[in-house]
Amino acid sequence: MDSETKSIKAYGALAGRGLFGGLLMGLANLVPGISGGTMLLAAGVYPNFIAGIAEVTRLKFRGSSLIVLGSVVGAAMVSILLFAGVIKDLVVDYRWVMYSIFIGLTLGGVPVVKNLAGKRTNTPFWGAAVVGFLAMALLAWAQTQGLGAGGDGGGIVLMFVAGLVAASAMILPGLSGGYLLLVMGAYIPILSGIEGLKDGLKTGSLDALMAPTLGVVLPVGIGVVLGVALVSNVLQWALEKHALPTLGSLMGLLVGAVVGLWPFQHAVEPVVGLVVKGRALTTETLALVEAEDLPTVFFTPGVAQVLGAIVLIVLGFGFTYGISRMGGASKEEPAV
Repeated sequence: MDSETKSIKAYGALAGRGLFGGLLMGLANLVPGISGGTMLLAAGVYPNFIAGIAEVTRLKFRGSSLIVLGSVVGAAMVSILLFAGVIKDLVVDYRWVMYSIFIGLTLGGVPVVKNLAGKRTNTPFWGAAVVGFLAMALLAWAQTQGLGAGGDGGGIVLMFVAGLVAASAMILPGLSGGYLLLVMGAYIPILSGIEGLKDGLKTGSLDALMAPTLGVVLPVGIGVVLGVALVSNVLQWALEKHALPTLGSLMGLLVGAVVGLWPFQHAVEPVVGLVVKGRALTTETLALVEAEDLPTVFFTPGVAQVLGAIVLIVLGFGFTYGISRMGGASKEEPAV
């Protein structure tokens, strides 16, 4: 077999793994608790992806890097467009079920981070873990005090910031950008915006395309592009210079994320006078309010719900951990 044939096969293998990893990463970005970075590890394309981003942001273009980035990003965008509406409806209609799964998926990322740190954990590692945990717990507490309540998304600026946050899930194994969007109050608005974009593309209506594109998709997309470039280079520097504190803070963020995913909550009943998106409902607007826009409250679960939540948490943990084990077994990279 000549060198040209070997190169073609190597590029084909990279593209195939990139497409598979991109599909998984797109789904991961829709589901709080699953890390896009972990999914790329599972596909065995994570090192190529990180290296490709670093090269492109430094204006260095290689064929293998462009193939990986193109296949991953393309497949991720397709999976997001196809499944955003489905995931949003499941979260709105079956909140405690989905949140229980999210908890398991989130905790499944803890062994990923611990394996990255190995047996070298020390005081800086655990100190950073405590700081990360407290930061996430504080964010969860702020959410219960009204942060992100009502689901209006907070406007274009917050959508841009949400894009920066979502970029972390594409880079950091074990960290879910979807969860951070959830506690920011941007999760449902972003999924709704993507669904609106998809509907506009189906109908071919320019008016239907403009609102979700300018208000949600465009600012989020710009934030994601800038975030990926920034986070990839910062991560590379942090892991080289301060590996254990960086991994420790990541561990704390993961465990602290569970605080904000208490599953037993549901949307309140819409009544006249309820404030939604900064406005009190009236008899005229009562029937028009969307379920996704309603604030949530905690409820006391029954025994069956508690047992069901435990089972779902275990299943979610097993899925993420199993994926990470698959990724850990994929150590051979194509020579290109």
